[in-house]
Amino acid sequence: MMIQVVKTGVYFPPEVETAKDLEAKTGIPEQVIIEKFGLHEKHIADSSEHAADMAIKAATQLLDVVDPLDIDVIIYFGSPYKEYQVWSCATKIQHELGAKNAYAFEMMNVSSCFPIALKVAKDMLSADESIRNIVLAGGCKESQIIDYENPRSRFMFNFADGGAAALISRSEGEFEILDSSIKTDGSFYDDIKVPAGGSVLPASHDTVENRLHAIDVKDPADMKERLDPVSVPSFIHVVKEAVKKSGYTTEDIKLLLPLHTKKSMFRELLTSLELTEDQAIYLDHHGHMSALDPCIGLNFSSQKNLKKGDLVVAVSAGTGYTWAATTLRKTKD
Repeated sequence: MMIQVVKTGVYFPPEVETAKDLEAKTGIPEQVIIEKFGLHEKHIADSSEHAADMAIKAATQLLDVVDPLDIDVIIYFGSPYKEYQVWSCATKIQHELGAKNAYAFEMMNVSSCFPIALKVAKDMLSADESIRNIVLAGGCKESQIIDYENPRSRFMFNFADGGAAALISRSEGEFEILDSSIKTDGSFYDDIKVPAGGSVLPASHDTVENRLHAIDVKDPADMKERLDPVSVPSFIHVVKEAVKKSGYTTEDIKLLLPLHTKKSMFRELLTSLELTEDQAIYLDHHGHMSALDPCIGLNFSSQKNLKKGDLVVAVSAGTGYTWAATTLRKTKD
């Protein structure tokens, strides 16, 4: 049984923030932002658009190929930073799409979630014959939780906004979903978080005045010392394992769909996998949108002239720290 990605959709808000704009905000030279951060520009949502709204705009594009009433499941896989706390984006997406017959739920594993969502959707369709169509939808407005005056969060200055969605089913699609690999190192659980607003430190005048509602890194030097030796090897591990479980080797990879990282890490990842920059989608005009990046890369894969049978790997990592990869195979020219 082939479980396939039938179609993807993406949405980006119209406002663009350039590397020059970021220089003015951060004091980091424009060329450093372009060359080291790997970012020419990114999209920023205004006060009228939020995570669920952008997920809906991306998912609406899937309705060209599926009747809303034929959608059986909707899974939100996007940013945990949403319109409200203790609130589900998935139900709003179900309602706005008119998918009255679908049940909806959320998956949250920050930036690593899209490869995991592909695995979950495949496993659900394989296990339950009553399910025909699953929509994965995600939104991100994480540009709003960046404090550009906080040097501890510097590596997250590439956070941007957008929406992405994918239709997964057994019907004829563009990519067959093969196997996945997931790895977690929970020793990083306390390194990156928004300090205030949860049960440990509820919102108060003090938390607002002390700027504790933006994403922060507890101790950047300590995290770097522990993370640098394991980060790229963990990326390589999940890619190799996902490909091996699918019956291939890394030599068979035609296209890599990674999350957006600094340029040096992107190049190190490609070098380790013996891939060229032309064999990857690098979102240097979009930035990092939580779990959305590999889904957006899959949408842009049409630019790469892939052929039937070509192997594609979606790979990402989420703070906490979890690395995940899912292998896909092109089903048509």
